[in-house]
Amino acid sequence: MDTKNIVVLKSIEFAIEIITYCESLEQKRKYVIANQLLKSGTSIGANIHEAQNAESKADFIHKMKIAAKELEETKYWLILCEKATTYPYNSDLKSKVNELGLILYKILSSSKAK
Repeated sequence: MDTKNIVVLKSIEFAIEIITYCESLEQKRKYVIANQLLKSGTSIGANIHEAQNAESKADFIHKMKIAAKELEETKYWLILCEKATTYPYNSDLKSKVNELGLILYKILSSSKAK
C-alpha cells in the first residue's frame, strides 16, 4: 500500500470508523441500516483500492466513479441515522465522508481533464 496516497489512507480510516459505528448500530438492533451502511461505507475504499491497479485510465475513472456512487449511498444512510430519533448518530462520520468525497471528486475531475 502506498502510504503517501491520501485517498487510499482516508478511505481505510473511514471504513474502520464505519465498521465501529455499524457495530454500535447492531448493538441497538438496527440491523438493516447497519448492514446497508457497512456495505456501502466499506465499498468506497475497496473500489478506491482496486482503482490503484486499474488496467487503463478509463478503468481507473470507472472504479473511482463506483467509489463515488458508494460514497453517495453512504451519505444517504448516514442522513437517515441522523434524522431518525431512535438511532445513535456520529456527526464525525458525516464530516469524514464529506472530506473523502471532496478528495474523490477532485481526483475524478482532474482525471477526466487529462
